[in-house]
Amino acid sequence: MLSDVELGRRAKIHRHHATGAVRQRLLNLGFTPQAEVELIRRAPFGDPIQCRVANCCVTLPESEAALIEVDND
Repeated sequence: MLSDVELGRRAKIHRHHATGAVRQRLLNLGFTPQAEVELIRRAPFGDPIQCRVANCCVTLPESEAALIEVDND
């Protein structure tokens, strides 16, 4: 899951487990299957996380990041 990726690492999105509006929002932000995502920062207590996807920086709650299945490179 994206929430388990280590800081500074890249991963490729495999699929989403989100549904409804959350899924659509993630897709609109660029979290699409086969997109490469890099974990940039974590908040001091781990939530939220900041990722780079499609040359944009996006901040996600840990709960949403846990819905994105990734393949680690």
